[in-house]
Amino acid sequence: MRATAQWLHKMAADSEPESEVFEITDFTTASEWERFISKVEEVLNDWKLIGISSGKPLEKHSTGEHSEICDFVGEGVYTTGIWEEKSDEISFADFRFSITHHYLVQEASDKDGKEELVEDALPLSMQDLLCTNNDFPPRAHCLVRWYGLREFVVIAPAANNDAVLSESKCNLLLSSVSIALGNTGCQVPLFVQIHHKWRRMYVGECQGPGVRTDFEMVHLRKVPNQYTHLSGLLDIFKSKIGWPLTPLPPVSIAIRLTYVLQDWQQYFWPQQPPDIDALIGGEVGGLEFGKLPFGACEDPVSELHLATTWPHLTEGIIVDNDVYSDLDPIQAPQWSVRVRKADNPQCLLGDFLTEFFKLCRRKESTDEILGRSTFEEDGKEVADITHALSKLTEPAPVPIHKLSVTNMVHSAKKKIRKHRGVDDSPLNNEVLNTIMLFLFPDAADKLTDGSEARPSTSRNNPSPESEEYNLYSQFKSAPSDSLTYKLALCLCMINFYHGGVKGVAHLWQEFVVEMRRRWEKNYLIPGLANGPPDLRCCLLHQKLQMLNCCIERKQARDEGKKTYTSDCSPGDTGKAVDCSGGDYQKETGKERGEVGKSWESWSDSEEEFFECLSDTEELKGNGQENGKKGGTKEGIKESANLKPEGRLHPHGKLTLLHPGEPLYIPVTQEPAPMTEDLLEEQSEVLAKLGTSAEGAHLRARMQSACLLSDMESFKAANPGCCLEDFVRWYSPRDYIEEEVVDEEGNRVLKGELSARMKIPSNMWVEAWETAKPVPARRQRRLFDDTREAEKVLHYLAVQKPADLARHLLPCVIHAAVLKVKEEETLEDIASVKKIIKQIISHSSKVLRFPNPEDKKLEEIIAQIMSAEAIIARARSLKAKFGIEKCDQEEEKEDLERFVNCLLEQPEVSVTGAGRGPAGSIIHKLFVNAQRMTESSDEVATMTSLDDELKRSGSSDERRLNLGAVADFPPPAGRELILRITVPRPAPYSKPLPQRMYSVITKEDFRLAGAFSADTTFF
Repeated sequence: MRATAQWLHKMAADSEPESEVFEITDFTTASEWERFISKVEEVLNDWKLIGISSGKPLEKHSTGEHSEICDFVGEGVYTTGIWEEKSDEISFADFRFSITHHYLVQEASDKDGKEELVEDALPLSMQDLLCTNNDFPPRAHCLVRWYGLREFVVIAPAANNDAVLSESKCNLLLSSVSIALGNTGCQVPLFVQIHHKWRRMYVGECQGPGVRTDFEMVHLRKVPNQYTHLSGLLDIFKSKIGWPLTPLPPVSIAIRLTYVLQDWQQYFWPQQPPDIDALIGGEVGGLEFGKLPFGACEDPVSELHLATTWPHLTEGIIVDNDVYSDLDPIQAPQWSVRVRKADNPQCLLGDFLTEFFKLCRRKESTDEILGRSTFEEDGKEVADITHALSKLTEPAPVPIHKLSVTNMVHSAKKKIRKHRGVDDSPLNNEVLNTIMLFLFPDAADKLTDGSEARPSTSRNNPSPESEEYNLYSQFKSAPSDSLTYKLALCLCMINFYHGGVKGVAHLWQEFVVEMRRRWEKNYLIPGLANGPPDLRCCLLHQKLQMLNCCIERKQARDEGKKTYTSDCSPGDTGKAVDCSGGDYQKETGKERGEVGKSWESWSDSEEEFFECLSDTEELKGNGQENGKKGGTKEGIKESANLKPEGRLHPHGKLTLLHPGEPLYIPVTQEPAPMTEDLLEEQSEVLAKLGTSAEGAHLRARMQSACLLSDMESFKAANPGCCLEDFVRWYSPRDYIEEEVVDEEGNRVLKGELSARMKIPSNMWVEAWETAKPVPARRQRRLFDDTREAEKVLHYLAVQKPADLARHLLPCVIHAAVLKVKEEETLEDIASVKKIIKQIISHSSKVLRFPNPEDKKLEEIIAQIMSAEAIIARARSLKAKFGIEKCDQEEEKEDLERFVNCLLEQPEVSVTGAGRGPAGSIIHKLFVNAQRMTESSDEVATMTSLDDELKRSGSSDERRLNLGAVADFPPPAGRELILRITVPRPAPYSKPLPQRMYSVITKEDFRLAGAFSADTTFF
């Protein structure tokens, strides 16, 4: 057994090497590096970047010639053209890279031209190295600025915190790029981003037929002293080219020096803060409670950057070293200016909107903010209030105006004030009275006898054709002259200047008390259009309009009561109605014809809560009730004996079918006005009834209340009428008349009801059979103004400051847009016009729906703040450039155009450079800043700027004058571009473009070189 085990063990040991033979790794398979190269090639193929690059050269310049200076900043194709990019993701093992193609959109080139370039033309990227038309673009990718490329591909780590730091990895990636370009024949430069992303370090390569360009870069924190000037940089450039022969062809040079003006102290910001004391001391309607403030409280322009450019220089004609420099900014042929905006400048309108929007996030109620009402402290007051409230539900007919609701509210108001103390009130009496007078100007117009003149609001309302009218309907806010609009502005002002949310709660409490007082005293609310609630306005405005409708109905009812009791005897009811209703006629639509509306003959408030049963009992006693036989001839004959009531006037054309008497238009009830929340509530109730036959029948009955009331009024005004008579007046389309031939052969008109009126169980027939001849003045009201008014007042009373801010925010945004439009018309800025259109379009979509998202509201407010900041910058620049003080009209227009360009464009060329109108002003600004920087004491005794400029003749004289201060500070940035075309690496190689870009700032030194070489024999 032991021998057998040893043999088996030996066999197992011998079998292990044999098994390893079948698991040998195949080293001919692709490695991770090869897979990475393959993925790069695949992306280049997908983007169709393989083969010869096509396109027209942007400019054809020989390196040494001086071209005419005709291309200014902002006119290069790199600035005006459209740049696009597309990205993909690749990986090297488990390290993810993003590969991005940046390219300038340009017109497609001809096929013939492409064929001509096949032989020996350089790749477009190499041609772009020599293009001088797009040096120093104001807004472009950094590689575009450094190398002047129109198209390139960048491979960078996908994650922001990833970086390629080691030299071996950098070389591996660069080798991968070189192999991919060689395999695909791609002529688009391919870059790899190395080191940390904030350093913006790139290395890359571009390959063509027999040529290659290497893109290299140096980035240092500290600038070497020998390379701070042109002479040292030329030495680097020449040594890198390695030109073996002498002399070297002249190098083409482009230089830009940038100067920064930070000291604007001599030009104070003209915006004055609003005078808070004037809010309560002067007339109402100026800056105080009628308008929103506007403008920046600090200078919105922080710096001015002046770039002086020498676009076409040649080595040897200029000296720039550590001892002497010919680069005088006054003598630069090109000047360009850009302004640096202040970060989030404080602007009044933006602050107002932001603070008001913060109210929307508050959770406290008005009682919590002002101090809870302490009714429970006094049991007697609790009993009085309970007793007062119980009167609303008692069956006895108690006049509403005798209820002590107002006394109760004023008592509660006094109790609240007593609880928190008079001195603790957020708003003092002077401010509060001024606001209330602004909101309710009719309070000053009360007559001495206590009556009130009816406020005329229609003359101040904007016409439907006006822009403001369309704007409030788009924003769902309120008309610009309405009470709701004024209330929004007042609350916005109070929130910012007078106590914040406590002041808002205090003013709202006083406003609600005023609303109740006007309801009980029958005083119409000013600043509201007549008629039913406008559903295009915000809900709060609709509620106030509903309250005004209730007051109007109550006034009309009270007036009708006086007229009825004084002018009419009990037996003359019909005549009284007939003669009093003529002034209330109006049209309601084509189908219904003319319907009279009169409220003077309505019953008084003591009869409003109860069904009028006396009419039914009287009819029963006299045997005159129609019942369900109202449409039969017998019913018609019996009802014809009734005395007509509630007639407005004869129709004029129609007569009753059976009696043949004239048809009278009755006095009818107005349909009940409704706000959007009531309509929504009604729709939900009707929808819950379902789709069953019973639900549909009940839904129809609920919707036919107005129809039933009109039928009863029609029966009362036209005794002996039938359903056909009512349909002929109420809905003429449902009564069809045809010419027929009678028994005698004459053509006569014969009419009948339409098909829908003949449907069994038709609601019109059922309503007609149910309707009794009751005039409108004795019907139960369709619109219970007392109940609706109390509902509105309760709705107003329970609103929290946050709810109020939500309701009024569309009005505040509406006012802000009007303010921006008003200020923009004074400045005429194209970008602001565009922003205003965007604000209106965005707001119309967001504010149309209830409870918009906070994020979208913040976006609207940010757009308004952006427009305000642009206008403030325009005014700041106009003040600094002295446009208003300019006497010559042509020069003033040029300066205004220049300032507008500064707002619209990233960089603007200065016409005439330092010798033009704008250039002279900029020169003065720098000179003044230099003088103030040199010594603050010398500013007071400094001679005038014009004398100083005249005294110092040329720039050389100023520089040699040891006692004078330099006109400009040391440049904050120095940019140089060196170009040359030489054969490389050997003298007999093909001449190829060489380029080096250098930028030097106080804490940054960068060299970006593109060096081309002939690879045919190397």
